[in-house]
Amino acid sequence: MFKLTAKALACALSLSIAGMAQAAEPIVIKFSHVVAEHTPKGQGAMLFKKLAEERLGDKVKVEVYPNSSLFGDGKEMEALLLGDVQLIAPSLAKFEQYTKQIQVFDLPFLFQDMAAVDRFQQSPAGQGLLKSMEDKNITGLGYWHNGLKQLSANKALREPKDARGLKFRVQASAVLEEQFKAVRANPRKMSFAEVYQGLQTGVVNGAENPYSNIYSQKMHEVQKYITESNHGVLDYMLITNTKFWNSLPEDVRGELGKIIVEVTAEVNKQADALNQGDKQRILDAKTSEILNLTPEQRGMWRDAMKPVWAKFEGEIGADLIKAADAANQ
Repeated sequence: MFKLTAKALACALSLSIAGMAQAAEPIVIKFSHVVAEHTPKGQGAMLFKKLAEERLGDKVKVEVYPNSSLFGDGKEMEALLLGDVQLIAPSLAKFEQYTKQIQVFDLPFLFQDMAAVDRFQQSPAGQGLLKSMEDKNITGLGYWHNGLKQLSANKALREPKDARGLKFRVQASAVLEEQFKAVRANPRKMSFAEVYQGLQTGVVNGAENPYSNIYSQKMHEVQKYITESNHGVLDYMLITNTKFWNSLPEDVRGELGKIIVEVTAEVNKQADALNQGDKQRILDAKTSEILNLTPEQRGMWRDAMKPVWAKFEGEIGADLIKAADAANQ
């Protein structure tokens, strides 16, 4: 009888120790992204890792995978939904198959500057978009700035007619396709990791990116001209798998939420400085000429592309477009 009891006690003790060991295992959060580490997104991912591990100790372990090293931008959303990664920050253009409303951010010449983007994203309408995909198992945690987009090409783009016939790389966005069709250019969908080679080999002739993307991916080395058009915003939404997020212990989820608010503020603060710095680095490299549009030229581009708004009003919603436009005031 004693032997049986001792054996039972030993078994119970073993299970208890195993349970304690299992309980002590940190929650692994894989953060995958497709850009270089020194871009706003790359810096944000590293800051999130630093703060999460500092403040939550052994409770979490954050693994950051930059530059499409784990999943490219064509696969990262699927990986998130399958639970293979826990955090990604796709550009806002990537969400149209989950909610058409987020296409509002792709409308050309909608926002006058990044201050207007901020005002809209922080408004009730902008914040509502973060939660608009939870029925698809996607929870938005915040907006991360990358910056306003510039046009680049191997031809000087001063007026809309200069873009005719050129092949522009675009993200998988119906709005962005129509944007280039509006100036009689040819949009070509292409993953971000393939853009440099596409430009180098002539598969595409041009692209649209903030200065930080142009510089970090060395696009200025294979594009003769960059037109400072500021025609659209390329921002990201930091997202997680809704089921994963809701399964976290309340204290861990609460602290991560606070960290994300802090990191978001820092990313958005640094994004403009980084873009301006990379603009200067491009100027210093002297491989591309940066063209500044006159107010009249910019007006021509805006007039040529603005009909895209009406094309997508039914999908996005007239009220949402109006709310975004009102942020310019």
